[in-house]
Amino acid sequence: MGMGKEERQLIAKRAAKEISSGMMVNLGIGIPTLVADFIHDSSGVMFHTENGILGMGPSPEQGKEDGNLSNAGGYPCSIVPGASFFDSATAFGMIRRGYLDITILGALEVSEKGDIANWIVPGKRVPGMGGAIDLAQKAKKVIVLMSHTTKGGSPKIVKECSLPLTVKEGAHLIITEMAVIEVKQDGLELIEVMHPYKVEDVIKNTGATLKVSDRVLVNK
Repeated sequence: MGMGKEERQLIAKRAAKEISSGMMVNLGIGIPTLVADFIHDSSGVMFHTENGILGMGPSPEQGKEDGNLSNAGGYPCSIVPGASFFDSATAFGMIRRGYLDITILGALEVSEKGDIANWIVPGKRVPGMGGAIDLAQKAKKVIVLMSHTTKGGSPKIVKECSLPLTVKEGAHLIITEMAVIEVKQDGLELIEVMHPYKVEDVIKNTGATLKVSDRVLVNK
């Protein structure tokens, strides 16, 4: 089942809570780009893009876009005070040296071990893997934002990924419209359930074993 704007924003808003003041964060294409809208300009958070910005701000208001400013997905963006610009080689140098505190990305599948498949569906044309592989391997914390199931209703959180992997054991946290799930060494732990879902709904729509935390938070 497809997700509406409200659910996408709910996921992005929850992801924003993982970001602390002064962090350097990369946002992937799709739902992750919405996270910038929930971070206050004065927080000192510096958003990093593969196309060469450190200090990307929220989406500009309609009519106030700058034709020279876009995020890695090619969409208009703004910048915050203290932002800097550089080439893609420098942007990837920052990623590969492990300077990013958090990367937030979308996924097609995530396994119970935290394997991520997010760059290709076999048989479909894609422009390439972009920065997905470097980002998923090198950031200090990797957060996956996605719909809990496919449009056909199949689980996207699975025992083993069937699609080509982006990274093995890369994910630390998964946030969907149904739940917040932590990837631990001994498997997946359900830590939050999103309104209006119940623990049973999350378990039923997950294709891997879920340990339910003693302190599971059911959001109203």
